[in-house]
Amino acid sequence: MTGNGGGKVDYDVVVVGGSAAGLSGALALSRARRRVAVVDAGEPRNAPASGVHNYLGREGASPAELYAVGRGEVEGYGGTIVDGTVESVLRAGDGSFRIGLQDGTVLISRRVLAASGASDELPDIPGLAAHWGTDVLHCPYCHGWEAGGKRLGVLATHLDTAVHQALMWRQWCEDIVLFLNDAGEPDTEQSRQLAARGIRVVDGAVAAVEGDAGLTGVRLASGKFVSRQALVVLTRLRARADYLSGVGLEAEEQYFGDLAVGTAVAADSSGVTSVPGIFAAGNLTAPMTQVIGAASAGLAAATAINAELIEEDTSAAVAAAAQRGGILQG
Repeated sequence: MTGNGGGKVDYDVVVVGGSAAGLSGALALSRARRRVAVVDAGEPRNAPASGVHNYLGREGASPAELYAVGRGEVEGYGGTIVDGTVESVLRAGDGSFRIGLQDGTVLISRRVLAASGASDELPDIPGLAAHWGTDVLHCPYCHGWEAGGKRLGVLATHLDTAVHQALMWRQWCEDIVLFLNDAGEPDTEQSRQLAARGIRVVDGAVAAVEGDAGLTGVRLASGKFVSRQALVVLTRLRARADYLSGVGLEAEEQYFGDLAVGTAVAADSSGVTSVPGIFAAGNLTAPMTQVIGAASAGLAAATAINAELIEEDTSAAVAAAAQRGGILQG
């Protein structure tokens, strides 16, 4: 189904986001015979990646392939896929939610599963974004095997984190250069660790990342060029949560030690948020979670949503039965 320019459709659950968490939740809810719609803008965080890794049974599948299969599975159990972008979520007087899409479509739903994910904000260095997801990397468990044996660079934006990254990536790559990028100087113990693992340290600010068909190296502000085949960088993760402001749900700053690493929506292990009826899962709530973890979180949220709906349906049935009994007795 696509947007119908102002039409209204009733659902038990509207899922915002059609990646791992959203589709996993939608699949479980559809199998529970709920009326489910997944609204997806088709912009998954891992779109640039060549494959999804550490996902048992789907190792190496492209993100597009994984999500296409997931969409088909949801539709196979009666779920609806809506191609579009959610702009707002508002609560109506009867307690239901009005989910407004960019094209004017309004979906009415008893519950909302927010699984819209996060976006990576890269340092403002020329050439970095062009190689993101292919030669500019962030997670060794996602890309380490594929980067194994390459000449690797680690771009420091926060010194302690960069040293940690360099030592971690040494598990996969022997030739590593840590570009300090004016983020500070390693202390004595850090220098000892880096030297022991054969990790070179290069001073000076990074001016650009170069390469056309593939990354070829790093250009320093001094003009010096250091040949590299891949580069590791810490991104800032921003929750895609603006559409939830109408129900009073805002993303909160997240920290790794003293380092602000991005924003996320607070939710418990079942996806319950501070707003009744709104559940959240995946990278929207836990930016560092890998694809298989996001899928698991979507399933957990779906079971919690269905439990709430069962309780609500039962209460309504008891009230209806009592009313019928009163009418009959009258």
